[in-house]
Amino acid sequence: MVAPLFFIGLHQPSDGKRFQRACISWRRLAKRKRAVGCGEVIIDSGAFTELARHGAYRHGVGEYAAELHRLHTQSVVRIVIAVAQDYMCEPFMLAKTGLTIEDHQRLTVERYDALLVELNRLFGGESPLAVMPVLQGYARADYLRHIDMYGARLKPEMWVGVGSVCKRNGDPARIVEVLAAIKAARPDLNLHGFGIKLTALGHPGVRELLFSADSMAWSDAARKQGRNGNCWTEAARYSDAVGRVIALPPVPWQMPLPLSEPA
Repeated sequence: MVAPLFFIGLHQPSDGKRFQRACISWRRLAKRKRAVGCGEVIIDSGAFTELARHGAYRHGVGEYAAELHRLHTQSVVRIVIAVAQDYMCEPFMLAKTGLTIEDHQRLTVERYDALLVELNRLFGGESPLAVMPVLQGYARADYLRHIDMYGARLKPEMWVGVGSVCKRNGDPARIVEVLAAIKAARPDLNLHGFGIKLTALGHPGVRELLFSADSMAWSDAARKQGRNGNCWTEAARYSDAVGRVIALPPVPWQMPLPLSEPA
């Protein structure tokens, strides 16, 4: 088993120079001209914040694509991949938008397609930027339906995000259920877990099924404990702890029940 890659979530792009891998929101990079000295950066679309606070995207695909184009062409950041603008499917997110899981899945695919088109237009041909499609759902069957909705868009061994799992960190077995269902249908996909905390990464099944993960849990934890939730040393401490956990040797673990069982 190869340990999953971990990208520390950062508030301040200037802290990127202290880390080999980071996940940074495109909104934090807006108008920035100085290079972010980080080896590899996942650009986050800010989807969770947008939908949780506003119930919709305030910024269109075109604006996001234009900023990605600028960040790349001006060498502001080394973008290893940019996350498409997806729609989370937790019940509280559905209440925010007033839409269904199927609506959110359809809109997620539409935004992925639109981002590819916009990037190709801006670059005057095939874009050099990798874009991460996101599988969304809530029950295991939802994620399988979303795989079908993407169809041939999901290329072999593609790096694909798995959304709507961050609220399940307290019960890692539930994250394993989702990841295992996706892997059963598409064992070739390299899965990225959004907001996967240290507690969840402690589960051997989570570590085995993920190719990569990101988290900014260090910030909330520091703030709740009376420390600075915006300090890079807190992020570094958390990243080091994650590194120790994901390096643990593999141990036996039990696969979840087949999909025919209640999800």
